[in-house]
Amino acid sequence: MASGLVALGAPNRWPGICVAALLAALVLGTLAAVAAAAGGLSGLGVWDWRAVWFTIWQAALSATLSALLAVPVARALARRSFPGRGVLVTLLGAPFILPVIVAIMGLIAIFGRSGLANEALRALGLPELSIYGWQGVILAHVFFNLPLSVRLILQGWLAIPSERFRLAESLGFAPGDVARHLEWPMLRAVLPGVWLAVFLVCLTSFTVALALGGGPRATTIELAIYQAFRFDFDLGRAATLGLVQVALCLAALALTARITVPAAFGAGLDARRRVAGPGGGYVMADALAIGLAAGFLILPMVSVIALGLPRIPGLPMPIWIAAGRSVVMALISAALTLTLGLALALALADPRRRWRDLALEGAGMLPLVASPLVLGTGLYLLLRGVARPEQMALPVTVVINAIMALPFALRALIPAAREVRADYGRLAESLDLRGRAALRLLWLPRLARPMGFAGGLAAALAMGDLGVITLFADNNNATLPLKLYQLMNSYRSADAAAVAVLLMVISFALFWAFDQGGRVNAGR
Repeated sequence: MASGLVALGAPNRWPGICVAALLAALVLGTLAAVAAAAGGLSGLGVWDWRAVWFTIWQAALSATLSALLAVPVARALARRSFPGRGVLVTLLGAPFILPVIVAIMGLIAIFGRSGLANEALRALGLPELSIYGWQGVILAHVFFNLPLSVRLILQGWLAIPSERFRLAESLGFAPGDVARHLEWPMLRAVLPGVWLAVFLVCLTSFTVALALGGGPRATTIELAIYQAFRFDFDLGRAATLGLVQVALCLAALALTARITVPAAFGAGLDARRRVAGPGGGYVMADALAIGLAAGFLILPMVSVIALGLPRIPGLPMPIWIAAGRSVVMALISAALTLTLGLALALALADPRRRWRDLALEGAGMLPLVASPLVLGTGLYLLLRGVARPEQMALPVTVVINAIMALPFALRALIPAAREVRADYGRLAESLDLRGRAALRLLWLPRLARPMGFAGGLAAALAMGDLGVITLFADNNNATLPLKLYQLMNSYRSADAAAVAVLLMVISFALFWAFDQGGRVNAGR
């Protein structure tokens, strides 16, 4: 069987190797191109180091708050059954594909100067809150990453075999004993990974800092890179900051790998069966945790929808043109992500992980530690003899969006490809099913579901991206997120809300269309 599996995978490895080499060249080559154009790396000033320090501590604080606040919510969802629970758990995944600029608009509607929170504080005679500055950056990061943390921790809770909870009940364990002997070991295994995921997202944050931060005390590395490109055109400083960001991400990966401890619960017969939690005051505490989290996540979006939905029909034609442009770009980005991701997933389909497989998978994860702005500027420098910056704005944005979505797509495609290899590898070898025939008859039908999910995720992320496009685009090639950002800066809140609703609807529609398409075309 082993030889059959190796023979089946051999023709599919070279495209994956080429993709991995392309990714490594793109991430490292663009950084080198920026440094070379500047005549080498340059030293960082006092304000740059302040940006580095702010980036580290705000990412650490955002990750810590997101993980800690997610624990009571995940525990409540794990041990309580109530109408709408499944819908609520599904909605917890929505902020991840929600365009960042739309969520910021919703947070401003609640916590801004004229928001509901400040109106309530004024009515009570209390000091007002300001969403701009470091507190706004952290608030937005918690908004985005609390749902992600809840979903990840909830999976850990549901993975504890229910036999352990029943045994604890038969032994007369109090809630504190259950927490110490069952829940804490699980959290010790899960929380470092959750913290790392949120930390990396916050470490490379750009749109949040651009809209809510800025200034000397609330500038992230990514925003400092943008300022170095856009206003100072100091390529050496931008390259140095990009290298610092890569180093910080790699250090976080190494640190988390060292502190993660397996839970070691062993296997159970029905790990998915939920065991009811303690009654009394614990029921009220769980209801309060779920209610506060749901309100925090839902109210900003409801506020934007209520303000913007009636104004969508009156949006001017340039907004609709930008929307069409963004949809086309998102579809191309998703197609590119799926092509690259499928090639890498097939190359990594062998369950036996060798050093070369680790290298290929590591290359696929490289975009997580890279700066999209450095990638975009590096591509511009490499191609500047071909076209003008404004002509390259859209193609470069499409490529960068596809590359940045690739690590998330691989998380869905690689496990599915390994499962197909284990289930059908021997049969395919006996039928001499190789090359295009294997791709058409085996791989594509069996990978349709994860490809649909990955494509929808890539399209939604590309649709709402406000990154590279801010460097080179003008009004003639602006995307819908850029139009929204311009309206927000012009204090046209009603029009901005309408564009935000339009952007939200299109993003979710793209995700739904890809995901449902994958389910319809799935071979099982």
